[in-house]
Amino acid sequence: MNRRLFILAALALAGCATATPPPTRIVAPLGAGFAELEPLYQAKAERDALTIRVSSNGCTAKADFAFYVERQGDAVTLAFGRKRVDHCRSFAAGHVDLSFTWEELGLPAHAPVFLLNPLVGWRGP
Repeated sequence: MNRRLFILAALALAGCATATPPPTRIVAPLGAGFAELEPLYQAKAERDALTIRVSSNGCTAKADFAFYVERQGDAVTLAFGRKRVDHCRSFAAGHVDLSFTWEELGLPAHAPVFLLNPLVGWRGP
């Protein structure tokens, strides 16, 4: 076998072995207006609003998010998805808190809500 072919084959196989797997996609409920659910660092149900903490590169705003509410009997499910990617560049990984009033969500303030978004641990500084 030609040495060049052997080296090229070894490099090709080494590249495959070191490739990182693609990130796991979390699919939204059927009929939702977005493709993926946003991982949340925190979700806090307050008296007047639901506050979520999401990753941010510096330009994430409330307008960048859509929410999906589904009612089945007494059960209410809620999901958040990002409409626009935050293309800003900051020196450190960051997060931002976004508050959605119960009125904005179309939900009574004291009703139990099942949040469908995954919760992940904050890995920042």
